Amino acid sequence: MTYDFTGKVALVTGGNKGIGKAASLAYARTGAKVAVNGTDAASGKATVNEIRKAGGEAVFIKADVSNAKQVEAMITETVETFGRLDFAFNNAGIEGEGPITHEYPEDVWDRTIDVNLKGTWLCMKYELIQMLKQGGGVIVNMSSIAGLVGGASPAYNASKHGIIGLTRSATQIYADKNIRINAICPAVIRSPMVDRFEQLDPPLVAEWKTMHALGRFGEPREIADVVLWLCSDRSRFVSGAVIPVDGGWTVH
Repeated sequence: MTYDFTGKVALVTGGNKGIGKAASLAYARTGAKVAVNGTDAASGKATVNEIRKAGGEAVFIKADVSNAKQVEAMITETVETFGRLDFAFNNAGIEGEGPITHEYPEDVWDRTIDVNLKGTWLCMKYELIQMLKQGGGVIVNMSSIAGLVGGASPAYNASKHGIIGLTRSATQIYADKNIRINAICPAVIRSPMVDRFEQLDPPLVAEWKTMHALGRFGEPREIADVVLWLCSDRSRFVSGAVIPVDGGWTVH
């Protein structure tokens, strides 16, 4: 399935690696201009260069999504560079690894909630301000199957459940402003994080694979496909949806 987003502008937070990079490249292939966000300048600029070499337009914007001033500046730079903001994929997040609830370190809790949940809210806040000015837009928030079930670290689970609440709450308020907001919930997607775990604990990763009814992990491009569909007119009646992209994990 192909889309024509010529003249549109997309922002991808955490757009320099993994799912975010796949989405950045996918947006660019449709003709959209892409603002690639991340905290690592080297991988961010490499993603932008890859887009430009393929004939696309992109800019890297370094920002910590948990910092309000940096998020506001990121939206401002996107609009100053490309003139508008049509699509936002709020993908940035951290793993929040850690022990069970009664042993969970407070600093790990705070940082995970700050990046994953507060960061998504801050991005939505400034994206919505711009989209209200220009008369519309589409936001896709990155939750997780951990937002639908238990099993991950306490802070990660809490943050991903919270993102679903943010998405549903905002949908009710902005739907009549021509702004659609949805969330996606991937299961285990092939990524550097999964590769690390595979080296540290191969039996654990093998067990994860069996939890997917399709018998495999997802690929970043498969998540990007869903993001693009949600931004397209083909999903124009979809708003407030929470979509598992999980290879059948949640049917277990």
